[in-house]
Amino acid sequence: MSRRFVALLRGINVGTAKRVSMTELRAVVESLGFRNAKTLLNSGNVVFTGEDARATDVAAALERAVLEATGVSSKTIALTDADFAKIVAENPVSAPPEPSRYFVMFLFDPDNRRKLASLAKEDWSPETVAVGSRAAYFWCPMGLLESKALKAAGKLLGSDVTTRNWATVRKIHDLLAK
Repeated sequence: MSRRFVALLRGINVGTAKRVSMTELRAVVESLGFRNAKTLLNSGNVVFTGEDARATDVAAALERAVLEATGVSSKTIALTDADFAKIVAENPVSAPPEPSRYFVMFLFDPDNRRKLASLAKEDWSPETVAVGSRAAYFWCPMGLLESKALKAAGKLLGSDVTTRNWATVRKIHDLLAK
């Protein structure tokens, strides 16, 4: 049985470090036997089709293959289309006023939501924080670089997360549906 997946690679093509072309990323994905690989933007978002497999196994295989093919080490989370749809559905803000200032922090380890629960209880005004089953949601009206809540979450979880803005999340969701 075929299934759609998305893989989110952490920290590639940010500044001049960890450069991976999206053409190369699609080739790596397809070298593993996946089909119909499509990348979004230049920041390590790739949607593809494969046989039904555990998403954690898919992520581990991609991490190894990207390192072997490019020399770039990038922690990777893979999600099934159903898991990604659940993350989108759990978003507590149905229509963020500025999607580029609303962020979804994807958790490599879902148990880390417990660590973020304490942050969600704090007053970050004018920012807001909510925690779902596989992701946390941040409204950052001053932007990513000025966000105290995102900085606190990053400090708490380190490299165990990767973050995308809501506009990117919606585009990924649309690609998964095709």
